[in-house]
Amino acid sequence: MSGRAATVNIIPGDYALSVGRADMPPPPGWRWVALTDEARLESGHTPSREHAEYWNGGIPWIGIRDARAHHGSVILETAQTVAQAGLDNSAARLLRAGTVCLSRTASVGYVVVMGREMATSQDFVNWVCGPGVEPAFLQKLLIAENRALFRFGKGSTHTTIYYPEVKAFHVCLPPLNEQRRIVAKLEALHARSRRAREALDAVPPLLEKLRQSILAAAFRGDLTKDWRAKNKNVEPASKLLERIRAERRKKWEESELAKLKAKGKPPTDDKWKSKYKEPGPIDTSGLPELPAGWCWARAEEVCEFITKGTTPSAEKLGTVGQIPFIKVYNLTFDARVDFTVEPTFVDAQTHVGILARSRVLPGDVLMNIVGPPLGKVGIVPDSFPEWNMNQAIAVFRVVPGLGREYLANHLLSSRTVQWAVQKGKATAGQLNLTLEVCRDLPVPLCPEAEQLLVVNRLSGALSVVRQLGTATVDSLRRIGQLEQAALAKAFRGELVPQDPNDEPAETTSSQQDVSAASTKKPKRRTLEKPTAHA
Repeated sequence: MSGRAATVNIIPGDYALSVGRADMPPPPGWRWVALTDEARLESGHTPSREHAEYWNGGIPWIGIRDARAHHGSVILETAQTVAQAGLDNSAARLLRAGTVCLSRTASVGYVVVMGREMATSQDFVNWVCGPGVEPAFLQKLLIAENRALFRFGKGSTHTTIYYPEVKAFHVCLPPLNEQRRIVAKLEALHARSRRAREALDAVPPLLEKLRQSILAAAFRGDLTKDWRAKNKNVEPASKLLERIRAERRKKWEESELAKLKAKGKPPTDDKWKSKYKEPGPIDTSGLPELPAGWCWARAEEVCEFITKGTTPSAEKLGTVGQIPFIKVYNLTFDARVDFTVEPTFVDAQTHVGILARSRVLPGDVLMNIVGPPLGKVGIVPDSFPEWNMNQAIAVFRVVPGLGREYLANHLLSSRTVQWAVQKGKATAGQLNLTLEVCRDLPVPLCPEAEQLLVVNRLSGALSVVRQLGTATVDSLRRIGQLEQAALAKAFRGELVPQDPNDEPAETTSSQQDVSAASTKKPKRRTLEKPTAHA
Protein backbone atom coordinates (compact mmCIF):
# COMPACT_ATOMS: atom_id res chain seq x y z
CA MET A 1 0.00 0.00 0.00
CA SER A 2 1.16 3.53 -0.66
CA GLY A 3 3.13 5.06 2.21
CA ARG A 4 1.83 8.53 1.46
CA ALA A 5 -0.19 10.14 4.24
CA ALA A 6 -3.86 10.96 3.99
CA THR A 7 -4.60 14.25 2.29
CA VAL A 8 -5.65 17.20 4.40
CA ASN A 9 -7.90 18.45 1.61
CA ILE A 10 -11.65 18.22 1.98
CA ILE A 11 -13.80 17.11 -0.95
CA PRO A 12 -17.49 16.69 -0.11
CA GLY A 13 -19.43 13.80 -1.62
CA ASP A 14 -23.12 13.85 -2.44
CA TYR A 15 -24.68 12.09 0.55
CA ALA A 16 -22.62 10.19 3.10
CA LEU A 17 -19.05 10.06 1.80
CA SER A 18 -16.30 12.65 1.64
CA VAL A 19 -12.57 13.06 1.43
CA GLY A 20 -11.72 14.55 4.79
CA ARG A 21 -14.37 15.54 7.32
CA ALA A 22 -16.77 17.61 5.27
CA ASP A 23 -19.22 20.00 6.86
CA MET A 24 -22.23 17.85 6.03
CA PRO A 25 -24.74 17.40 8.89
CA PRO A 26 -25.51 13.74 9.64
CA PRO A 27 -29.07 12.39 9.83
CA PRO A 28 -30.32 11.86 13.41
CA GLY A 29 -28.55 8.93 15.03
CA TRP A 30 -25.83 8.77 12.35
CA ARG A 31 -22.20 9.82 12.78
CA TRP A 32 -19.32 10.85 10.57
CA VAL A 33 -16.21 8.70 10.98
CA ALA A 34 -12.96 8.10 9.16
CA LEU A 35 -13.50 4.92 7.15
CA THR A 36 -10.08 3.62 8.21
CA ASP A 37 -11.35 3.73 11.83
CA GLU A 38 -14.11 1.28 10.91
CA ALA A 39 -12.48 -0.89 8.23
CA ARG A 40 -8.93 -2.00 7.48
CA LEU A 41 -7.71 -0.57 4.19
CA GLU A 42 -5.92 -3.07 1.96
CA SER A 43 -4.36 -2.76 -1.49
CA GLY A 44 -4.05 -5.29 -4.31
CA HIS A 45 -1.29 -6.40 -6.63
CA THR A 46 -0.63 -8.40 -9.80
CA PRO A 47 1.89 -11.25 -9.47
CA SER A 48 4.53 -11.36 -12.19
CA ARG A 49 3.22 -12.69 -15.49
CA GLU A 50 6.69 -13.95 -16.28
CA HIS A 51 6.29 -16.74 -13.72
CA ALA A 52 3.68 -19.23 -14.89
CA GLU A 53 3.81 -20.94 -11.48
CA TYR A 54 2.31 -17.79 -9.90
CA TRP A 55 -0.95 -18.26 -11.80
CA ASN A 56 -3.84 -20.72 -12.21
CA GLY A 57 -3.53 -21.95 -8.63
CA GLY A 58 -7.20 -21.77 -7.70
CA ILE A 59 -7.07 -18.65 -5.51
CA PRO A 60 -9.60 -16.17 -6.96
CA TRP A 61 -8.01 -12.89 -8.13
CA ILE A 62 -10.29 -9.97 -8.96
CA GLY A 63 -9.52 -7.86 -12.02
CA ILE A 64 -11.46 -5.02 -13.63
CA ARG A 65 -13.39 -7.42 -15.90
CA ASP A 66 -14.62 -9.32 -12.85
CA ALA A 67 -15.67 -6.13 -11.08
CA ARG A 68 -17.51 -4.94 -14.18
CA ALA A 69 -19.36 -8.26 -14.50
CA HIS A 70 -20.28 -8.44 -10.78
CA HIS A 71 -20.72 -4.74 -9.99
CA GLY A 72 -23.12 -4.24 -7.10
CA SER A 73 -23.15 -7.88 -6.06
CA VAL A 74 -21.23 -10.57 -4.17
CA ILE A 75 -18.45 -12.16 -6.24
CA LEU A 76 -17.65 -15.86 -5.86
CA GLU A 77 -15.71 -16.67 -9.04
CA THR A 78 -13.12 -14.77 -11.07
CA ALA A 79 -11.80 -15.07 -14.61
CA GLN A 80 -8.26 -15.66 -13.35
CA THR A 81 -6.78 -17.32 -10.29
CA VAL A 82 -3.37 -17.09 -8.68
CA ALA A 83 -1.27 -19.66 -6.88
CA GLN A 84 0.03 -19.46 -3.34
CA ALA A 85 3.46 -18.79 -4.85
CA GLY A 86 1.99 -15.73 -6.54
CA LEU A 87 0.88 -14.36 -3.17
CA ASP A 88 4.16 -15.26 -1.48
CA ASN A 89 6.21 -13.44 -4.12
CA SER A 90 4.17 -10.27 -4.60
CA ALA A 91 2.29 -7.62 -2.69
CA ALA A 92 -1.00 -9.37 -3.46
CA ARG A 93 -2.93 -10.27 -0.32
CA LEU A 94 -5.52 -12.88 0.48
CA LEU A 95 -8.51 -11.05 1.96
CA ARG A 96 -11.44 -12.50 3.82
CA ALA A 97 -15.04 -12.90 2.68
CA GLY A 98 -17.04 -9.71 3.14
CA THR A 99 -14.21 -7.44 1.99
CA VAL A 100 -15.53 -4.50 -0.05
CA CYS A 101 -13.53 -3.78 -3.23
CA LEU A 102 -13.66 -0.50 -5.16
CA SER A 103 -11.99 -0.05 -8.56
CA ARG A 104 -9.92 3.13 -8.42
CA THR A 105 -8.03 3.34 -11.75
CA ALA A 106 -9.15 3.68 -15.39
CA SER A 107 -12.59 2.18 -14.71
CA VAL A 108 -13.45 3.98 -11.48
CA GLY A 109 -16.51 3.03 -9.47
CA TYR A 110 -17.07 -0.73 -9.75
CA VAL A 111 -17.87 -2.14 -6.31
CA VAL A 112 -18.03 -5.81 -5.31
CA VAL A 113 -18.12 -7.72 -2.05
CA MET A 114 -15.97 -10.83 -1.75
CA GLY A 115 -18.05 -13.95 -1.21
CA ARG A 116 -14.96 -15.98 -0.27
CA GLU A 117 -11.27 -15.41 0.37
CA MET A 118 -9.77 -13.63 -2.63
CA ALA A 119 -7.01 -11.32 -3.81
CA THR A 120 -7.29 -8.31 -6.13
CA SER A 121 -5.19 -6.42 -8.64
CA GLN A 122 -3.66 -3.03 -7.81
CA ASP A 123 -6.64 -1.41 -9.54
CA PHE A 124 -8.63 -1.76 -6.33
CA VAL A 125 -8.76 -0.41 -2.83
CA ASN A 126 -10.26 -2.90 -0.38
CA TRP A 127 -11.88 -2.53 3.01
CA VAL A 128 -12.01 -5.37 5.51
CA CYS A 129 -14.99 -4.19 7.52
CA GLY A 130 -15.00 -4.05 11.29
CA PRO A 131 -18.06 -5.00 13.39
CA GLY A 132 -19.64 -1.57 13.00
CA VAL A 133 -19.93 -1.69 9.22
CA GLU A 134 -22.20 -3.97 7.21
CA PRO A 135 -20.22 -4.73 3.98
CA ALA A 136 -23.33 -4.50 1.80
CA PHE A 137 -24.09 -1.08 3.31
CA LEU A 138 -20.63 0.20 2.44
CA GLN A 139 -20.93 -1.26 -1.06
CA LYS A 140 -24.24 0.49 -1.72
CA LEU A 141 -22.91 3.73 -0.25
CA LEU A 142 -19.97 3.68 -2.67
CA ILE A 143 -22.35 2.96 -5.55
CA ALA A 144 -24.58 5.87 -4.53
CA GLU A 145 -21.52 8.15 -4.47
CA ASN A 146 -20.36 7.22 -7.98
CA ARG A 147 -20.29 10.80 -9.23
CA ALA A 148 -18.36 11.92 -6.16
CA LEU A 149 -15.75 9.20 -6.71
CA PHE A 150 -14.77 10.86 -9.98
CA ARG A 151 -14.41 14.18 -8.15
CA PHE A 152 -12.11 12.47 -5.67
CA GLY A 153 -9.87 11.25 -8.49
CA LYS A 154 -7.39 12.96 -10.78
CA GLY A 155 -6.53 12.68 -14.46
CA SER A 156 -7.96 14.19 -17.63
CA THR A 157 -7.90 11.04 -19.78
CA HIS A 158 -8.22 8.28 -17.17
CA THR A 159 -9.38 9.10 -13.68
CA THR A 160 -7.46 7.56 -10.77
CA ILE A 161 -8.29 7.84 -7.08
CA TYR A 162 -4.95 7.99 -5.28
CA TYR A 163 -4.22 6.68 -1.81
CA PRO A 164 -3.94 10.07 -0.02
CA GLU A 165 -7.60 10.64 -0.91
CA VAL A 166 -8.62 7.04 -0.15
CA LYS A 167 -6.99 7.19 3.29
CA ALA A 168 -8.99 10.36 4.01
CA PHE A 169 -12.37 8.79 3.16
CA HIS A 170 -15.03 9.66 5.73
CA VAL A 171 -18.43 7.98 5.83
CA CYS A 172 -21.63 8.78 7.64
CA LEU A 173 -22.78 5.64 9.47
CA PRO A 174 -26.13 4.82 11.04
CA PRO A 175 -26.50 2.18 13.76
CA LEU A 176 -25.68 -1.32 12.53
CA ASN A 177 -29.29 -2.54 12.61
CA GLU A 178 -30.36 0.49 10.59
CA GLN A 179 -27.59 -0.28 8.08
CA ARG A 180 -29.07 -3.74 7.67
CA ARG A 181 -32.61 -2.38 7.26
CA ILE A 182 -31.36 0.01 4.60
CA VAL A 183 -29.63 -2.82 2.75
CA ALA A 184 -32.74 -5.01 2.93
CA LYS A 185 -34.95 -2.20 1.63
CA LEU A 186 -32.56 -1.32 -1.21
CA GLU A 187 -32.26 -4.96 -2.21
CA ALA A 188 -36.05 -5.34 -2.24
CA LEU A 189 -36.37 -2.25 -4.43
CA HIS A 190 -33.56 -3.49 -6.64
CA ALA A 191 -35.32 -6.82 -7.10
CA ARG A 192 -38.43 -4.99 -8.27
CA SER A 193 -36.50 -2.77 -10.65
CA ARG A 194 -34.58 -5.80 -11.94
CA ARG A 195 -37.85 -7.54 -12.81
CA ALA A 196 -39.04 -4.38 -14.54
CA ARG A 197 -35.78 -4.14 -16.48
CA GLU A 198 -36.02 -7.78 -17.54
CA ALA A 199 -39.55 -7.18 -18.81
CA LEU A 200 -38.49 -4.04 -20.68
CA ASP A 201 -35.37 -5.71 -22.07
CA ALA A 202 -37.66 -8.23 -23.76
CA VAL A 203 -39.50 -5.46 -25.61
CA PRO A 204 -36.91 -4.39 -28.27
CA PRO A 205 -36.62 -7.90 -29.81
CA LEU A 206 -40.42 -8.09 -29.92
CA LEU A 207 -40.60 -4.67 -31.55
CA GLU A 208 -38.03 -5.76 -34.14
CA LYS A 209 -40.16 -8.80 -34.93
CA LEU A 210 -43.18 -6.53 -35.24
CA ARG A 211 -41.25 -4.15 -37.52
CA GLN A 212 -40.21 -7.00 -39.79
CA SER A 213 -43.76 -8.40 -39.81
CA ILE A 214 -45.04 -5.02 -40.97
CA LEU A 215 -42.39 -4.78 -43.70
CA ALA A 216 -43.13 -8.32 -44.84
CA ALA A 217 -46.86 -7.55 -44.98
CA ALA A 218 -46.19 -4.40 -47.00
CA PHE A 219 -44.15 -6.13 -49.70
CA ARG A 220 -46.42 -9.10 -50.12
CA GLY A 221 -49.31 -6.70 -50.67
CA ASP A 222 -51.25 -7.19 -47.43
CA LEU A 223 -51.22 -3.53 -46.37
CA THR A 224 -52.89 -2.41 -49.59
CA LYS A 225 -55.19 -5.36 -50.24
CA ASP A 226 -58.29 -3.19 -49.69
CA TRP A 227 -56.99 -0.58 -52.15
CA ARG A 228 -56.53 -3.16 -54.90
CA ALA A 229 -60.04 -4.45 -54.34
CA LYS A 230 -61.37 -0.94 -55.03
CA ASN A 231 -59.00 -0.16 -57.91
CA LYS A 232 -59.07 -3.20 -60.15
CA ASN A 233 -58.54 -1.25 -63.36
CA VAL A 234 -55.18 0.25 -62.40
CA GLU A 235 -52.39 -0.38 -64.89
CA PRO A 236 -50.40 -3.44 -63.73
CA ALA A 237 -46.75 -3.19 -62.70
CA SER A 238 -45.72 -5.24 -65.73
CA LYS A 239 -46.70 -2.30 -67.96
CA LEU A 240 -44.81 0.08 -65.66
CA LEU A 241 -41.73 -2.15 -66.01
CA GLU A 242 -42.06 -2.07 -69.80
CA ARG A 243 -42.09 1.74 -69.74
CA ILE A 244 -39.10 1.81 -67.37
CA ARG A 245 -37.18 -0.47 -69.75
CA ALA A 246 -38.11 1.70 -72.74
CA GLU A 247 -37.15 4.91 -70.93
CA ARG A 248 -33.87 3.34 -69.87
CA ARG A 249 -33.01 2.48 -73.49
CA LYS A 250 -34.07 5.92 -74.67
CA LYS A 251 -31.72 7.63 -72.18
CA TRP A 252 -28.85 5.38 -73.23
CA GLU A 253 -29.41 6.16 -76.90
CA GLU A 254 -29.53 9.89 -76.20
CA SER A 255 -26.32 9.69 -74.20
CA GLU A 256 -24.55 7.51 -76.80
CA LEU A 257 -25.62 9.72 -79.69
CA ALA A 258 -24.30 12.80 -77.87
CA LYS A 259 -20.93 11.07 -77.38
CA LEU A 260 -20.68 10.14 -81.06
CA LYS A 261 -21.51 13.68 -82.19
CA ALA A 262 -18.98 15.12 -79.69
CA LYS A 263 -16.32 12.96 -81.36
CA GLY A 264 -17.35 14.26 -84.77
CA LYS A 265 -18.66 10.85 -85.81
CA PRO A 266 -22.45 11.19 -86.15
CA PRO A 267 -23.97 7.81 -87.09
CA THR A 268 -25.24 7.22 -90.61
CA ASP A 269 -27.41 4.25 -89.64
CA ASP A 270 -28.86 2.52 -86.56
CA LYS A 271 -26.20 -0.16 -86.13
CA TRP A 272 -24.74 1.65 -83.08
CA LYS A 273 -28.01 0.98 -81.23
CA SER A 274 -27.21 -2.74 -81.17
CA LYS A 275 -24.53 -2.07 -78.55
CA TYR A 276 -27.22 -1.47 -75.92
CA LYS A 277 -27.40 -4.23 -73.32
CA GLU A 278 -30.88 -4.83 -72.00
CA PRO A 279 -30.91 -5.80 -68.30
CA GLY A 280 -31.51 -9.52 -68.04
CA PRO A 281 -34.87 -10.76 -66.75
CA ILE A 282 -35.18 -11.76 -63.12
CA ASP A 283 -35.05 -15.38 -62.05
CA THR A 284 -38.28 -15.82 -60.06
CA SER A 285 -37.55 -19.36 -58.93
CA GLY A 286 -37.68 -19.44 -55.16
CA LEU A 287 -39.43 -16.08 -54.94
CA PRO A 288 -42.93 -15.92 -53.41
CA GLU A 289 -45.98 -15.27 -55.51
CA LEU A 290 -47.04 -11.64 -55.68
CA PRO A 291 -50.56 -10.14 -55.73
CA ALA A 292 -52.33 -9.59 -59.01
CA GLY A 293 -50.99 -6.46 -60.70
CA TRP A 294 -47.49 -6.80 -59.14
CA CYS A 295 -44.35 -8.23 -60.72
CA TRP A 296 -40.79 -9.02 -59.78
CA ALA A 297 -37.95 -6.93 -61.20
CA ARG A 298 -34.18 -6.98 -60.81
CA ALA A 299 -32.81 -3.94 -58.97
CA GLU A 300 -30.70 -3.19 -62.05
CA GLU A 301 -33.88 -2.83 -64.13
CA VAL A 302 -35.39 -0.15 -61.90
CA CYS A 303 -32.24 1.82 -61.03
CA GLU A 304 -30.22 4.11 -63.30
CA PHE A 305 -27.08 2.63 -61.87
CA ILE A 306 -25.85 0.65 -58.89
CA THR A 307 -22.28 1.06 -57.72
CA LYS A 308 -20.24 1.11 -54.53
CA GLY A 309 -18.11 3.76 -52.88
CA THR A 310 -14.41 4.24 -52.30
CA THR A 311 -12.45 4.96 -49.15
CA PRO A 312 -9.51 7.36 -49.49
CA SER A 313 -6.41 7.42 -47.32
CA ALA A 314 -6.96 8.59 -43.74
CA GLU A 315 -5.33 11.98 -44.32
CA LYS A 316 -8.03 12.81 -46.89
CA LEU A 317 -10.75 12.49 -44.23
CA GLY A 318 -11.50 15.06 -41.55
CA THR A 319 -14.11 16.35 -39.15
CA VAL A 320 -14.61 19.49 -41.28
CA GLY A 321 -14.68 19.96 -45.01
CA GLN A 322 -16.80 20.72 -48.05
CA ILE A 323 -18.26 17.33 -48.95
CA PRO A 324 -19.87 15.05 -46.32
CA PHE A 325 -18.52 11.49 -46.43
CA ILE A 326 -20.99 8.78 -45.43
CA LYS A 327 -19.81 5.70 -43.53
CA VAL A 328 -21.76 2.58 -42.57
CA TYR A 329 -22.43 3.85 -39.05
CA ASN A 330 -24.28 6.82 -40.60
CA LEU A 331 -26.85 4.42 -42.08
CA THR A 332 -29.77 3.23 -39.96
CA PHE A 333 -32.43 0.57 -39.73
CA ASP A 334 -35.16 3.09 -40.53
CA ALA A 335 -33.86 4.42 -43.88
CA ARG A 336 -32.24 7.58 -42.52
CA VAL A 337 -28.74 8.92 -42.95
CA ASP A 338 -27.77 9.98 -39.44
CA PHE A 339 -24.90 12.38 -40.02
CA THR A 340 -24.82 13.44 -36.38
CA VAL A 341 -22.78 10.28 -35.67
CA GLU A 342 -19.09 11.12 -36.08
CA PRO A 343 -19.54 13.30 -39.21
CA THR A 344 -16.68 12.98 -41.67
CA PHE A 345 -15.80 15.20 -44.65
CA VAL A 346 -13.55 15.28 -47.72
CA ASP A 347 -12.44 18.31 -49.68
CA ALA A 348 -13.86 19.16 -53.10
CA GLN A 349 -10.67 18.17 -54.93
CA THR A 350 -10.76 14.66 -53.46
CA HIS A 351 -14.49 14.46 -54.17
CA VAL A 352 -14.13 15.09 -57.90
CA GLY A 353 -10.81 13.28 -58.17
CA ILE A 354 -10.09 9.93 -56.54
CA LEU A 355 -13.65 9.69 -55.16
CA ALA A 356 -15.49 10.56 -58.38
CA ARG A 357 -17.17 7.14 -58.60
CA SER A 358 -18.41 7.51 -55.00
CA ARG A 359 -20.42 10.70 -55.54
CA VAL A 360 -24.03 10.46 -54.40
CA LEU A 361 -26.91 12.90 -54.60
CA PRO A 362 -29.92 13.76 -52.47
CA GLY A 363 -32.56 11.08 -52.93
CA ASP A 364 -30.09 8.25 -53.63
CA VAL A 365 -30.77 5.07 -51.69
CA LEU A 366 -27.76 3.62 -49.85
CA MET A 367 -27.27 0.17 -48.32
CA ASN A 368 -24.29 -1.31 -46.50
CA ILE A 369 -22.74 -4.25 -48.34
CA VAL A 370 -20.24 -5.31 -45.66
CA GLY A 371 -21.36 -6.89 -42.42
CA PRO A 372 -22.53 -8.25 -40.15
CA PRO A 373 -24.98 -6.79 -39.74
CA LEU A 374 -26.37 -6.18 -43.19
CA GLY A 375 -29.59 -4.30 -43.77
CA LYS A 376 -28.63 -0.74 -42.82
CA VAL A 377 -30.16 1.73 -45.27
CA GLY A 378 -30.35 5.47 -45.76
CA ILE A 379 -31.87 7.93 -48.21
CA VAL A 380 -29.38 10.73 -48.87
CA PRO A 381 -30.89 13.97 -47.51
CA ASP A 382 -30.84 17.33 -49.26
CA SER A 383 -28.87 19.15 -46.52
CA PHE A 384 -25.87 19.11 -48.92
CA PRO A 385 -26.03 19.22 -52.74
CA GLU A 386 -23.49 16.39 -53.10
CA TRP A 387 -22.19 13.66 -50.82
CA ASN A 388 -19.65 10.86 -50.93
CA MET A 389 -19.53 7.37 -49.45
CA ASN A 390 -17.09 4.63 -48.51
CA GLN A 391 -16.47 1.23 -50.09
CA ALA A 392 -18.74 -0.64 -47.66
CA ILE A 393 -21.84 1.06 -49.12
CA ALA A 394 -23.72 0.61 -52.41
CA VAL A 395 -25.86 3.30 -54.02
CA PHE A 396 -29.17 2.63 -55.81
CA ARG A 397 -30.34 5.57 -57.95
CA VAL A 398 -33.95 4.87 -58.85
CA VAL A 399 -35.59 5.62 -62.18
CA PRO A 400 -38.93 7.42 -62.55
CA GLY A 401 -41.64 4.92 -61.71
CA LEU A 402 -39.97 3.53 -58.57
CA GLY A 403 -40.27 5.48 -55.33
CA ARG A 404 -37.04 5.87 -53.37
CA GLU A 405 -38.90 5.41 -50.04
CA TYR A 406 -40.52 2.28 -51.43
CA LEU A 407 -37.16 0.79 -52.44
CA ALA A 408 -35.46 1.83 -49.18
CA ASN A 409 -38.09 0.10 -47.06
CA HIS A 410 -37.87 -2.99 -49.23
CA LEU A 411 -34.09 -3.11 -48.67
CA LEU A 412 -34.76 -2.97 -44.91
CA SER A 413 -36.95 -6.06 -44.94
CA SER A 414 -35.54 -9.28 -43.53
CA ARG A 415 -36.57 -11.16 -46.69
CA THR A 416 -34.29 -8.94 -48.78
CA VAL A 417 -31.46 -9.20 -46.27
CA GLN A 418 -31.77 -12.99 -46.09
CA TRP A 419 -31.71 -13.25 -49.88
CA ALA A 420 -28.57 -11.10 -49.99
CA VAL A 421 -26.88 -13.10 -47.21
CA GLN A 422 -27.47 -16.32 -49.16
CA LYS A 423 -25.84 -14.78 -52.24
CA GLY A 424 -23.02 -12.99 -50.39
CA LYS A 425 -19.46 -14.13 -49.78
CA ALA A 426 -18.12 -14.71 -46.28
CA THR A 427 -14.44 -14.11 -45.57
CA ALA A 428 -12.91 -14.34 -42.08
CA GLY A 429 -16.31 -13.88 -40.47
CA GLN A 430 -17.17 -10.88 -42.65
CA LEU A 431 -19.98 -10.95 -45.19
CA ASN A 432 -19.55 -9.03 -48.44
CA LEU A 433 -22.10 -8.35 -51.15
CA THR A 434 -20.76 -7.92 -54.66
CA LEU A 435 -22.23 -5.39 -57.04
CA GLU A 436 -23.63 -8.28 -59.06
CA VAL A 437 -25.60 -9.40 -56.01
CA CYS A 438 -26.85 -5.84 -55.55
CA ARG A 439 -27.93 -5.63 -59.19
CA ASP A 440 -29.71 -8.96 -58.92
CA LEU A 441 -31.70 -8.00 -55.81
CA PRO A 442 -35.37 -8.87 -56.42
CA VAL A 443 -37.77 -5.92 -56.12
CA PRO A 444 -41.55 -6.52 -55.83
CA LEU A 445 -42.82 -3.84 -58.19
CA CYS A 446 -46.37 -2.55 -57.86
CA PRO A 447 -48.25 0.32 -59.58
CA GLU A 448 -46.94 3.80 -58.73
CA ALA A 449 -50.13 4.82 -56.93
CA GLU A 450 -49.95 1.69 -54.80
CA GLN A 451 -46.27 2.34 -54.02
CA LEU A 452 -47.23 5.68 -52.53
CA LEU A 453 -49.93 4.05 -50.43
CA VAL A 454 -47.55 1.30 -49.26
CA VAL A 455 -45.04 3.93 -48.11
CA ASN A 456 -47.77 5.99 -46.41
CA ARG A 457 -49.19 3.05 -44.49
CA LEU A 458 -45.72 1.75 -43.63
CA SER A 459 -44.81 5.16 -42.28
CA GLY A 460 -47.81 5.17 -39.94
CA ALA A 461 -47.30 1.62 -38.69
CA LEU A 462 -43.53 1.93 -38.24
CA SER A 463 -43.99 5.24 -36.47
CA VAL A 464 -46.00 3.42 -33.79
CA VAL A 465 -43.19 0.86 -33.45
CA ARG A 466 -40.64 3.65 -33.00
CA GLN A 467 -42.83 5.34 -30.41
CA LEU A 468 -43.04 2.10 -28.46
CA GLY A 469 -39.26 1.77 -28.67
CA THR A 470 -38.80 5.32 -27.41
CA ALA A 471 -41.23 4.66 -24.56
CA THR A 472 -39.25 1.56 -23.62
CA VAL A 473 -35.99 3.51 -23.50
CA ASP A 474 -37.69 6.24 -21.43
CA SER A 475 -39.02 3.64 -19.00
CA LEU A 476 -35.55 2.14 -18.55
CA ARG A 477 -34.17 5.62 -17.95
CA ARG A 478 -36.85 6.32 -15.35
CA ILE A 479 -36.02 3.06 -13.58
CA GLY A 480 -32.43 4.23 -13.33
CA GLN A 481 -33.59 7.57 -11.96
CA LEU A 482 -35.79 5.84 -9.38
CA GLU A 483 -32.89 3.61 -8.32
CA GLN A 484 -30.67 6.65 -7.87
CA ALA A 485 -33.44 8.44 -5.95
CA ALA A 486 -33.75 5.44 -3.62
CA LEU A 487 -30.00 5.48 -3.01
CA ALA A 488 -30.11 9.20 -2.29
CA LYS A 489 -32.93 8.75 0.24
CA ALA A 490 -31.13 5.82 1.82
CA PHE A 491 -28.00 7.82 2.56
CA ARG A 492 -29.88 10.90 3.67
CA GLY A 493 -31.48 8.70 6.33
CA GLU A 494 -34.95 8.91 4.73
CA LEU A 495 -35.50 5.43 3.27
CA VAL A 496 -36.28 3.37 6.38
CA PRO A 497 -37.69 4.38 9.78
CA GLN A 498 -35.32 4.63 12.70
CA ASP A 499 -35.72 2.32 15.66
CA PRO A 500 -35.14 3.86 19.10
CA ASN A 501 -34.06 0.41 20.31
CA ASP A 502 -31.07 0.36 17.93
CA GLU A 503 -27.72 0.43 19.67
CA PRO A 504 -26.24 3.90 19.04
CA ALA A 505 -23.71 4.09 16.23
CA GLU A 506 -21.03 5.41 18.62
CA THR A 507 -20.75 2.07 20.43
CA THR A 508 -20.86 -0.40 17.55
CA SER A 509 -17.19 -0.52 16.65
CA SER A 510 -13.69 0.40 17.71
CA GLN A 511 -10.29 0.86 16.14
CA GLN A 512 -9.11 -2.16 18.09
CA ASP A 513 -11.74 -4.34 16.35
CA VAL A 514 -10.67 -3.10 12.92
CA SER A 515 -6.95 -3.63 13.32
CA ALA A 516 -7.16 -6.88 15.28
CA ALA A 517 -7.02 -9.08 12.18
CA SER A 518 -3.47 -9.88 11.14
CA THR A 519 -2.09 -8.03 8.11
CA LYS A 520 0.64 -10.62 7.53
CA LYS A 521 0.76 -12.89 4.53
CA PRO A 522 -1.56 -15.88 5.03
CA LYS A 523 0.07 -19.24 5.50
CA ARG A 524 -0.21 -21.82 2.76
CA ARG A 525 -3.42 -23.74 3.29
CA THR A 526 -6.35 -25.30 1.51
CA LEU A 527 -9.17 -22.84 0.85
CA GLU A 528 -12.42 -23.58 2.60
CA LYS A 529 -15.60 -24.22 0.68
CA PRO A 530 -16.80 -20.78 -0.54
CA THR A 531 -19.68 -19.25 1.34
CA ALA A 532 -21.43 -15.93 0.69
CA HIS A 533 -21.05 -13.24 3.34
CA ALA A 534 -24.11 -13.14 5.54
